[in-house]
Amino acid sequence: MTSKEDHKAGHRQRLRARFMKSGPEALADYELLELILFQAQPRGDVKPLAKSLIKKFGSFAEAVSAPTDRLQEMPGLGEATIVALKSVQAAALKLSQGRVMNKPVLAGWTALLDYCRASMAYHPTEQFRILFLDRKNMLIADEIQQTGTIDHTPVYPREVVKRALELGSSAIIMVHNHPSGDPTPSRADIEMTKLVQEAGEKLGIILHDHLIIGRSGETSFKSIGLI
Repeated sequence: MTSKEDHKAGHRQRLRARFMKSGPEALADYELLELILFQAQPRGDVKPLAKSLIKKFGSFAEAVSAPTDRLQEMPGLGEATIVALKSVQAAALKLSQGRVMNKPVLAGWTALLDYCRASMAYHPTEQFRILFLDRKNMLIADEIQQTGTIDHTPVYPREVVKRALELGSSAIIMVHNHPSGDPTPSRADIEMTKLVQEAGEKLGIILHDHLIIGRSGETSFKSIGLI
């Protein structure tokens, strides 16, 4: 075995050891992807594939969050490898969800934002979801109300309020994503928010906030004075 082959043979163990000793902060995005790929491809050099994923999608988060059909277009990505990547995304969502469900949302705002980012930041089409809260501001339900095209989701204020009443919810937080990555509210976003707020006020349902989630960050309507 040549020295080059020796180096490759020990690469997986060295990478695992560095991860165990120093944590994920010590690894580049492509190296974290390598660790996932090791599970699905027990043999061979997966570094080129990991680097190709970063080149195509931009980052670790965007690679594991990429739609399955786009991952299937990548040479070298079979079903087992795609399942390994998507299971990481699913695990991240479950972890963040566990930090907010049935807990006081307003006291755990950072955890809520983490959950919204994991759920929506990299979704290719616009989604509109409602977080339903009880009188103690505990999160009792999280539901996707509408799914739209790449840049438009129809929202019906009456349906939002009706669903809140069905669940016995006294307050809501609206959340939707901007697939463009820019979380700046549009005129339509602002007008729709006012309509939902007015519809809710008539029946005693408080709109705490409207969050827009993008890859580059998020915007809170409350924090910028729109609620």
